Amino acid sequence: MPRPYVITISSEKGGVGKTTLATNLAVYLKALCEDLPVTLLSFDNHFTVDRMFRLSADQTESHVGHLFSEENILTLIRQGEYGVQIIPSCHNLNSFKPQAPNDEQLAEVLSKVNHDGIIIIDTCPILDPYTRNALYAADRVIVPIKDAPSLANCQHLADFFTDHGISRSPLRLLPCLIDSRIRYSGPFRNSYQLLKAYAINRGYRCLEGFIAKSPKVESLATNPEGKVYSVLTHGRSTEVHLQFSHIARQIYLEYLEKGPHRMSEVSEEQRSRTQKLANREQERHQRLLDHCLCCGQQLDQSLLQKAFYAETSGRELCGFIEENCFYQMIFSDLYGEQKLGLSTATRELFRESAQRSYFLMQRQENSKIMLVRLDENGETLSQRTSDIKSRGLLRRSTPFLHNLLEHSFAENDQKNLLLLRQNTGVNGRILTEAPYARFQTVFSRARLDYEPSEDIADSTLNNPVFP
Repeated sequence: MPRPYVITISSEKGGVGKTTLATNLAVYLKALCEDLPVTLLSFDNHFTVDRMFRLSADQTESHVGHLFSEENILTLIRQGEYGVQIIPSCHNLNSFKPQAPNDEQLAEVLSKVNHDGIIIIDTCPILDPYTRNALYAADRVIVPIKDAPSLANCQHLADFFTDHGISRSPLRLLPCLIDSRIRYSGPFRNSYQLLKAYAINRGYRCLEGFIAKSPKVESLATNPEGKVYSVLTHGRSTEVHLQFSHIARQIYLEYLEKGPHRMSEVSEEQRSRTQKLANREQERHQRLLDHCLCCGQQLDQSLLQKAFYAETSGRELCGFIEENCFYQMIFSDLYGEQKLGLSTATRELFRESAQRSYFLMQRQENSKIMLVRLDENGETLSQRTSDIKSRGLLRRSTPFLHNLLEHSFAENDQKNLLLLRQNTGVNGRILTEAPYARFQTVFSRARLDYEPSEDIADSTLNNPVFP
């Protein structure tokens, strides 16, 4: 499947020429090979890309923020000037940050799209979620440097690759906005040679050449038409034209030689991750008991949709409790519904809250059972302790509770905890990766942070507070 070759232009220092480099590199690559699809987008909060390439003044609701939604990337691309394709910019990407929760998301999106050629990404001068996504997806990262501070900031970009366990080889530094009039005495005659020497001494690799500072090029963004013109069409008389031609040839030859290797790596990582997740989910299903832990009835798919998933802290027990059995155990066995005369409204309130809660059970000494209701973050909402002996909870009268205790805890076992969570939705949904991870997070917090309280006074048995 065709995949894109991704070039990210990045620097944590503003004013180093990132956008000028990104936009003109796109134009020169397209001029170098007319059949090469070149797509440009910007995660910076300006509209230089749109001003330079948009063919029509018509507004569109699609923009770069939608790269992190379910929308097909191909529907976001618009044809632009010079044959360059663009994805429209967004005036407030901050509102879309919740849709870019991890650094791998853009790479995963691009690895699945049937789109070849080159994608150039212009980034903002901070390591925000969008810049991090652009770095992670890149086959080549070009870092414009114009002075010593911008060179020092490259360390954060290098650290990004190290922190993610991927090679720093995509990084290439490019001296930009170099004033050719400045001369030094000594081995390094000008700013370009000095910056390149500093970069190599710090372990970085550089592209061959540099981009000079040019008043003519700087003026291309200011004109009565409100356009941003390219160096290729309006700056051929400058040395910058030859420099961009040289840089574009290097990038094009790299593209021909290596192709979209990063997208292939990401695709393989995704395939491997998906297989691991499937294997883990299968292992969870294999640990399950095939019957209700309370009544022993075989559970079909219709019953599993609203059953409660139960797991002990040592994972000796993994299974489901049919919904009606769970409520019967709570109301009759633990709360003594007949004795307390619980109203229909009270029972319905409990049922409704149960859909958003976790329930922690522990068998305590002196034949007591502790039941705690937790919120979705594992915080304790309420707690109750029931005395089995004083309530006369014998096997013949409370089969649901007895069967669960027999399954879950050894006699007077106070170490093991049992956590329950309703399995709303399709069969076994709670065993899929994300819901199960949340389940385990709550369970871990309950084990670490929750300390069983002292025996609750007998008055609470007569005036229960429903968890």
